[in-house]
Amino acid sequence: MNVPELTEDENLGLYQRATENGAEWWRVSVADRPENYRLEHGVDDSNGTGSVDIDLVVDAENLRAKLKKWRREGFAIDTPDAADEAGAAKRVAFMPELQRVAALASAAKRHSQVEGAGAGETVRIGRVDVPCGVDNPLVPRINPAYLFSERFNDIVEDIVENRRVMLIGHTGAGKTSLIEQVAARSHHGVLRSNMNGQTTVGDFVGFWTVKGGETIWVDGVLPTAMREGLWLIVDEIDFAEPSILAALTAVLEPHGRLVLKEKGNEIVAPHPAFRLFATANAVGAMSQFRHLYQGANLMNEAFLDRWRVYMLDYLTPAEEADVLMRTLAPHMTRALATTLAAIAADCRAAFAREDLSSAFSTRRLLDWAELMLRTGDPERAAGPAIYAKVSPEDAALIRGIVRHHIAPAA
Repeated sequence: MNVPELTEDENLGLYQRATENGAEWWRVSVADRPENYRLEHGVDDSNGTGSVDIDLVVDAENLRAKLKKWRREGFAIDTPDAADEAGAAKRVAFMPELQRVAALASAAKRHSQVEGAGAGETVRIGRVDVPCGVDNPLVPRINPAYLFSERFNDIVEDIVENRRVMLIGHTGAGKTSLIEQVAARSHHGVLRSNMNGQTTVGDFVGFWTVKGGETIWVDGVLPTAMREGLWLIVDEIDFAEPSILAALTAVLEPHGRLVLKEKGNEIVAPHPAFRLFATANAVGAMSQFRHLYQGANLMNEAFLDRWRVYMLDYLTPAEEADVLMRTLAPHMTRALATTLAAIAADCRAAFAREDLSSAFSTRRLLDWAELMLRTGDPERAAGPAIYAKVSPEDAALIRGIVRHHIAPAA
């Protein structure tokens, strides 16, 4: 994208984009030195409050590079046209009208759910009633300490509506566990297919084999899930082979059918309970982190447009502290949990800055905390739970973060 020569009128101002945590912004103003610019960064929470967390001065060339980067990341300069009164009136009127029709749509959906309540049992997850399946060995175990955040409600509603849901985010952000815990509470069996570079289209769709002198067809995970009404999670779909993605494309529509060409063009129709999910680390809004996930493939917009794509970040420190307390009750106290959650948050910030090459999952944090309660020693517990799993350089940095939050025992 070509960026014009910098002028105060065109490039000074506030650049904003919406995120799950609030409005992220950069403010550009003139610095004290000639031909230099001051850049301030912050994130406003849901109450519209926030503070400056980055404050720096750059020259004109660096600002041009920043402007290109911000445009790629979805930032737009806030330039309301006060002279356009008709346009302003339309903007003001849009939200009340949207809220009115959204309330009507929600009421109609609730009425439809009440009329169909006799069709089967449901379970309340968040603020959504999810139809229950039939217990079978593939139903995941319920994690009673799992925290269903308010931001998960739209995802759960999409599951009920049989949308194709893709969850993107860093390793350990809880993408797969969210789907599994919804399935656990609603008694739906789950199949997982990990695109680890060794998964073939035969594993995924099916293949012919010889057994007892007879040639038989063996269904892969996709037709198995479709026939039996299971939930299929395609983990790390950005590592999948093109032939697997081609097979998936046929069933991405809510009632899409699979054609088994190798089996005489047999058509597999989806069971009503069948659901299809995918997880990815470096797709769409996460593409900027592709270099952290070597081997991840590009995915075109036509493929992504067939999914509802949600970006999942790690739990907030307050949420993670709650999970620690619920999982390790009654021994985990609020003070301990708050400190451990802050350490995890600092490690993730270091990973985002690329100071750390390994992510810090909630699973890793829980393992460390559990071992810490057993040993009474954070450093000793961190050995098998953290340090032995990462490079010496990462271990040294994490050890420094831990010591910043936890003073050595007297």
